[in-house]
Amino acid sequence: MLEKIQIVKQRFDEVSDLIIQPDIIMDQKRYIKLNKEYKDLKIIVDKGVIYKSLKDNITEAEEIIADGSDPEMVDMAKMEIEDAKVQVFKLEEDIKLLLIPKDPEDAKNIVVEIRAGTGGDEASIFAGDLYRMYSKYCSDKGWRVDVVSMNDGTSGGFKEIIFEVSGEDVYGTMKFEAGVHRVQRVPQTETQGRVHTSAATVMVLPEAEEFDVELDMTEVRIERTTSTGPGGQSVNTTYSAIKLHHEPTGMIVSCQDQKSSHKNLEKALKVLRSRLYELELAKKQAADSEKRKSMVSSGDRSAKIRTYNYPQGRVTDHRIGLTLYDLSNIINGDIQKVIDELMLAENTEMLKANDNEI
Repeated sequence: MLEKIQIVKQRFDEVSDLIIQPDIIMDQKRYIKLNKEYKDLKIIVDKGVIYKSLKDNITEAEEIIADGSDPEMVDMAKMEIEDAKVQVFKLEEDIKLLLIPKDPEDAKNIVVEIRAGTGGDEASIFAGDLYRMYSKYCSDKGWRVDVVSMNDGTSGGFKEIIFEVSGEDVYGTMKFEAGVHRVQRVPQTETQGRVHTSAATVMVLPEAEEFDVELDMTEVRIERTTSTGPGGQSVNTTYSAIKLHHEPTGMIVSCQDQKSSHKNLEKALKVLRSRLYELELAKKQAADSEKRKSMVSSGDRSAKIRTYNYPQGRVTDHRIGLTLYDLSNIINGDIQKVIDELMLAENTEMLKANDNEI
């Protein structure tokens, strides 16, 4: 463990030197990346200092016990060893977790796509509930939410809504939400009081920077149309809505949220890049055996991951067998407790995989 900490300390010293170099400070993207690495490494280095101090204390205490010339000092040394070993064990577990290589995608912003699935109008209403749940959660985290496009449902909610979330470590937190969400409740339109089951699909895409995906614009057909739906004077009169057709994949991306055609094009291109990037990422994850084994992997977007049961006030995450009887708070944005359990499950798996190396 001490060898591992020393390797981290060497890298920490390198990064500490780099972030004060004028050419690095001028390169904002590199500076931000190195600054984040500095903060992450500092946590390990600080814990490493405490860990080494405790190990040194244990060694000194063992020497006193081995000497045995002062019974009072021996008793104190035995107590100190007992206490230090408990702290060392806890620190080792913390440091092991911190030494797991971080997924570079985790720091990215995201594009979220929620689509109503089976269940007709009720599925659209549920898609709206999920959007509000995520909006509230993101707001509480201090993250920014920007709608890219929406397609309203006939009785409320959305047939589809796409939005961006920007903040700190957004993908690393929200990636667990990707998959099929199922709701069981009595719809407002149901006269017999029967419980119906509806579903909505959530896709969480790491936002792709321009340098992440080389987008050949000769393969993208841009269609400009008038915006539809409610809005101001510019709606239905100016050709500000954008529809992109990516010929090689057949992907279609629409954006009409902004009044400006240029801004809509910018947003639509961001979504297209993120979808293409996610395709490549999914291939990479499929090739990675550890990712494939992970029960909380964000890979299979067709997998049913969670059920929201209104009659019982229950939320169940099927990947880890977690059941919470706190539906009203969860659907109102209090999903951190679920995400924490999913993170714990993933970290436990990753620790097992890394145990032999550490």
